[in-house]
Amino acid sequence: MSSVNKINRECPVWEKLLIEVNDAIEHEPDLKEFFTKAILDFSNIESSISYVLASQLQQNDFSLEKTQSIIYDAFISEEHAYKKIITDINTVIDRDPACITYYQPILFFKGFQSLQVYRAANYYWKKGNKATAFYLQSRASQVFDIDIHPAAIIGKGVLMDHATGLVIGETATVGDGCSIFHDVTLGATGSQSGDRHPKVGKNVTISANVSILGNIRIGDNVKIGASSLVLEDLPANCTAVGVPAKIKKQ
Repeated sequence: MSSVNKINRECPVWEKLLIEVNDAIEHEPDLKEFFTKAILDFSNIESSISYVLASQLQQNDFSLEKTQSIIYDAFISEEHAYKKIITDINTVIDRDPACITYYQPILFFKGFQSLQVYRAANYYWKKGNKATAFYLQSRASQVFDIDIHPAAIIGKGVLMDHATGLVIGETATVGDGCSIFHDVTLGATGSQSGDRHPKVGKNVTISANVSILGNIRIGDNVKIGASSLVLEDLPANCTAVGVPAKIKKQ
């Protein structure tokens, strides 16, 4: 592709990742071709991630090259895309004890991968290319079993751990630094249109199988226990559990 690899910058994460990949090839030479195509053939992190995502999202009507170009163009055109990608990777490294290398999120963690597809789709949504945005959303849902509406607003440094069954609705917002586990729904109640999805603050932890429904606000630093159903606002710095969720006394 003519546009891929045109960015050259110092990137400590990319440099560490290259060292790890070469070390992995030395220990597991059967993976040399895999690592080369996904990582070593590229000179920057955006082009590598674009290829990895495109290799999973491609289908008959959209070649790998075309899909890669669509995603890469979003990454290099969105003003803060690079910073978000790097922050997302560092967040996985910092918070997920199962992640011990920088290449794992890019190559093997579908929560990270689906988040980056969302970021590309969100770029096209804001640009007015809604069909492209919906195409990326649809393919990500089919491939990863994660459904994030391209109009949703998601901050940087977000961890989507495991993430199978995650649904984030059109008017939902998720603040910086949140951790979201699998089978989580940020949905509507079905009784209204317009602004109808949750507004989640910064550094919120949403455990597995949680549903947060309606245009309600979840304050910063909230922790929501597994299998809870949240139907009302939660103030900052609290822990909530249960069906329906109640604030746990300190």
